[in-house]
Amino acid sequence: MIQQTATDWNESSNSQIRIAYAGLEHKDLIASDLSGYFNIKFNDSINDLESYLGEQSILTVPDIILVEVDQNEQCFALVERLRKNFLMNGLIIVMLSTKKDKKLVQKAMEMKLHDFYTFPFTTSDLRERLNFLVKFKLIKPRLLELSKEVDTTYKMPIGKRLLDLAIAGIMFICLLPVMLIVAILIKLDSKGPIFYISKRVGTGYKVFDFYKFRSMRTDADQLLAKMAVENNQYAADEDGAKKAAFVKIKNDPRITKLGSFLRSSSLDELPQLINILKGDMSVVGNRPLPVYEAEMLTSNEWSMRFLGPAGLTGLWQISKRGKEDMSERERKKLDNFYAQKYSIWLDLKIIIGTVPALFQKEKV
Repeated sequence: MIQQTATDWNESSNSQIRIAYAGLEHKDLIASDLSGYFNIKFNDSINDLESYLGEQSILTVPDIILVEVDQNEQCFALVERLRKNFLMNGLIIVMLSTKKDKKLVQKAMEMKLHDFYTFPFTTSDLRERLNFLVKFKLIKPRLLELSKEVDTTYKMPIGKRLLDLAIAGIMFICLLPVMLIVAILIKLDSKGPIFYISKRVGTGYKVFDFYKFRSMRTDADQLLAKMAVENNQYAADEDGAKKAAFVKIKNDPRITKLGSFLRSSSLDELPQLINILKGDMSVVGNRPLPVYEAEMLTSNEWSMRFLGPAGLTGLWQISKRGKEDMSERERKKLDNFYAQKYSIWLDLKIIIGTVPALFQKEKV
């Protein structure tokens, strides 16, 4: 049995969460450590699981499919069949593997599975992740209203908002000629749109359209699954015990020739002045995250970062941005510190420190 750690943040309704399990290698571990928290139906094989699911109605269908990767990898074929079934295509699917294989992880990401664990893993971490996936599935259709459900909300101080409008307005006017030149160069450099617009999660889990100058190939998003496995600076440890929340690609091959310069000079960030003027972000704060990263930071310890303002620059940018020794934990701790300690004086200090930090040493 793997030693558990205390994670009681969302245990009150676990017994109501139904899990359909398939496999024998981890069956005893899952039964001993998780049966007390979830309603689990154990099946010895993929075929047994599929037969069980075929007998379920809309009232009895499980919330989660927890399946071991089998020798013939029929588990992936099962996922494809379930996604074609109207009753089953919305199920949460998590896989467990006994062997370390990057190809399996990449395939799981390409199929957009909800998670993939490689043994050894901590059952308490798995339990907390399953809890969150169920909760996130319920709130995902209304993420824009999620800020109303947290215990603590962030309200932009009037002084900070006025400072944002003044700085962003002046910068936008002064840098408009530069932005026009950059837009023309992007068009000449490669095919595709001038701006890259993505969904980001900011203050209080608010989702908004995030603007940047395009610095990557147009197929960059499609290549992310492979890059996140092979090139992620925050990648999992070799034993598979640690899962990375952030994705940070070293020497990213998706970046265009012009894009490399735009990133190293931070010129690709200039369109975010529009986000600041709109009120989506502040000049100083924690960087808004892509949804796939934000959903990994859900424990009480790390969700604190979302209770502070989202920003164009912050403590991460002026402290260790671009340095190889910048760990995932260090970055999250900096975000939490700012969310708890931000002030007008700290903002001014960060703004002053941002200028020398613009030109980073490492291409990330």
